Amino acid sequence: MRKALPEAYKALPDRMAYTVDEFCLAHHISRPFFYTLLKDGVGPRTMKLGAKTLISIEAAAAWRKEREAPVHSKAAAA
Repeated sequence: MRKALPEAYKALPDRMAYTVDEFCLAHHISRPFFYTLLKDGVGPRTMKLGAKTLISIEAAAAWRKEREAPVHSKAAAA
């Protein structure tokens, strides 16, 4: 059975950053693929807090936007 969150956690603001594992889970990618993306220069912006790597919500949104394919319409091609 899951433990209930302590009262102090209930007052926390909305999430501001993902851990690497949370980012990978949320974006349906593996941890090795995440590091391949970083190595290839196409991963999300990250921040380091000691040994921990985090990805801000804004960096995750920007990364997704950069990955989206442009929409091609027939009107634009004419």
